[in-house]
Order: sequence, then C-alpha cells, then structure tokens
Amino acid sequence: MPTIAENLAEYATTLKFEDLPAEVVHNTKRIIMDTLGCAFGGFGSEPATMARELAADITSRQPATIFCSGQQTSLDLAVFVNGIMIRYLDFNDGYISKGSGHPSDSIGALLSSAEIAHAGGRELIVATVIAYEIFCRLCDVLENKQLGFDHVVMGGIGSVAGASRLLGLNREQTIEAINLTVTPYVALNQTRVENVSKWKACGYANANRNAVFAAQLAKRGMTGPGPAFEGRDAFFRVVSRKPFELAPFGGSGRPFKIMECSTKRYPLGQYSQTVVQAALDMRALIGDVRNVADVHVSTLQTGLNSMAGDPQKWRPANRETADHSIPYTAAVALMYGTVNHHHFDPEHLRNAELLDLVSRIRCSASEEANRREAEMNLCDFDVTLRSGERKSVRCEYHRGHWRNPMKDAEMEEKFRALAAELLPRERVEALVAQLWKLDALPDVGTLLTMTRI
Repeated sequence: MPTIAENLAEYATTLKFEDLPAEVVHNTKRIIMDTLGCAFGGFGSEPATMARELAADITSRQPATIFCSGQQTSLDLAVFVNGIMIRYLDFNDGYISKGSGHPSDSIGALLSSAEIAHAGGRELIVATVIAYEIFCRLCDVLENKQLGFDHVVMGGIGSVAGASRLLGLNREQTIEAINLTVTPYVALNQTRVENVSKWKACGYANANRNAVFAAQLAKRGMTGPGPAFEGRDAFFRVVSRKPFELAPFGGSGRPFKIMECSTKRYPLGQYSQTVVQAALDMRALIGDVRNVADVHVSTLQTGLNSMAGDPQKWRPANRETADHSIPYTAAVALMYGTVNHHHFDPEHLRNAELLDLVSRIRCSASEEANRREAEMNLCDFDVTLRSGERKSVRCEYHRGHWRNPMKDAEMEEKFRALAAELLPRERVEALVAQLWKLDALPDVGTLLTMTRI
C-alpha cells in the first residue's frame, strides 16, 4: 500500500484547477482576501516588527517580498514574517474536528512560493485547496491537543504540499519534501496554554518557514528521513501513537474541506467565536452589566481545555493570553457590546470593573456540545442577575461558521477595515477588485506588490 507521504504527494501533484467546482474557487478567493486582510492588521505588531528586523539582514538571489513593507529577503524569512502578520490578531479562519487550527496560515507560505515561481492566480488557488485538504483531513483523525502537539504540525504538512506544487516539484521530490517536514519538526502544544507568549503568532509561521525550506532542499535532490509516518521511530509511533488512514481527498465528486472552514468576526480564538456571539445576544437582554451576579458558559471541553483551563485565563497578563481566554472575551462582549483588538491593550487588561466581571464567569463542559463538536461549537450562556432573575441564550452557529457563512459584502467590509489603516481607499478597492479576479491574474507577485504601504 502507498505510504501517507506518497498519497499526499500524489494529490498535490495531480489536482487541477479544472477539478474545482465554481463554489470552491469562489470560497478560496474569499479566504485569501480574508487572510491578506488579517496580515494588514498584524503589520505593526511586536512579533512582526522583530521578524522584519531579522529578515532585513538577509539578501537573496531569488528574493521574496514581505507584505506591506515591500522588503525583499529570502523565501523562508519572507514566509516567516508574512505568517506572523497573518496570525497575530487571531482573526483568520479556522477548522474544528478531532483536531483544530487555522489552515489559512498556510497561505503565507503559498503566496511567497507563488511569487518566486511566477505562478498565476489559478495555481495559487489550487495550492490553497491542497493545503486545506491535507490540514483538515489530518485534523479529522488527530486529536492534537490531547496528544500534546501543536496544530502547526498538521499545518506544516499542508504547507509543504502546497508550496511544493507551486515550486514545481515532481511527485518523488514532493514525497521527500514531506519527509523533510514531518520528521524534523514536531511543535508542542505548550504554545497555546497557560501564560501564552508572543510565539503564539509565530508557531505556524515557523512551520511554514520549515516547509518551504524543505521544499527547496527536496527540489535540489535532498532526501528526507522516511517513511515519515510508518517508520520504526516515525509519526505513528512517537506522535500520533497509533496508525491512521486519511479519508479520500476532495475531487471527483467528493466535497472539499475548504468549504467547511469558518471565518472569524472577532479577533480571538476560534473556540470563543460562538461564546462571544452568545454573550452579545445576552447583552441585549440584561441591560446594565453591573446587574450581573453570575455567568455560566457551557460549551465543549476541547475549547475549555485551551481557553479556560488555566488560572491565567481569568487574569490574562498579555494580549496572547487574553485573546485565548473564554472568560475574558465573554466579559468584554458583555461590557462593551463588541470585541476588537484594542480590548487586549493594557488599559483593558488592568480594568478593575472588567476583571470583576471576569471573576463572576464560570465555565463547564456540555455533553451535547462535546457530542456535536465536529459539527459546530455550541454554547449555552446563562446569566443570573442580582435580582435573582435568570436569562438564557443558546448559540449554535456563530456568524462566519461554515453553516452560517458571512456574505461576500461582509468579507469585503472586514478586509477594508483592516487594510484601511495602512492603505488609501483607492488602493484598498483595487486590491478587493484584484482578489475577486484572482483566477485571471498571470503572476501572483503583482498581488504582493499591491500590498506595499
């Protein structure tokens, strides 16, 4: 039987643009737009600034462009910087199954690979679908949080497959690139728990950096330690701790996983999207938030483990911990009627009234939410007022969930709001128009040039 790496490489080298239904192409454009918007939002962040300073020390005979700044550097460092910018606000899309994570982070690797290969928009769309298929299918069989490894392990595998396609690797070279990504790089889930560090925005970016480096080596003839999954001391034995099989990939009438990813309306962890939606619905029922005596959030255990499982989530000391805190973001929604990236600034993290409200929030797992985890992120939100009156709200599909998707106009609105902080209106509109016509773009490098501030 073919190995996992052989199956992945076969799919990565044979999927064609003509295999993609029109709705898949359209949704891929939406996701690429959303991802670029998030990159604009993360441009000024500390991690991105640090990474740009590092990248400025490196020149390359085959340079790649850093979003917004227009700096030229090596492919792997451009991918690293761009990936941090995409991830920083925690605003890009997500996928939840047995495992979970953010497949759009892979787009940071794909845009730069397409740029140096002078690939067109159609090839970028195909590579994006490939990365999503692989990431999501791996999430369907791997409970990464329970096993203790970060979702960027699965992300790097999707990224190397998509980047290998764009860089022109053949099937055998792609197998080696996958081996060179899987065996040397296994990231731990400590990135997402307890006092979350600045590295949170960098984990997937680093997986992308490793992935394109592996693809460049494999194209030059480097062989990797394999079989990466089935070998004696390989992934099955050490990481997943048991063998698995992946379901057939999208195509030939089978659905594509990129259609089952959810977009974020708020810049915070994906397990909080439904909780915040429920909190906002509740806010309309309770009036003055000072009337609240007790809040009970009931949702799935997986979300609570990562976003309410540590004492730090009730007293977040930094942005990275706060945007990964269910109690903190629920309290922000109740108090302010929205959640935006400014609510993670120090003035809010130290707000005594807000922290008092956080202390009145309890979280517990719901059997129904756990049972329906692969379908949705269910939340029951119950409030007891100081008068003794009780209010209850249930949210099943937050706006942006793949079963309740944002409209194209909403996607554009989100992009414009993020890009407008760096670009004048006419250039934002030009980018929007070009992204909708991505499949007609002959060279993706044009798109990166259009992001320069």
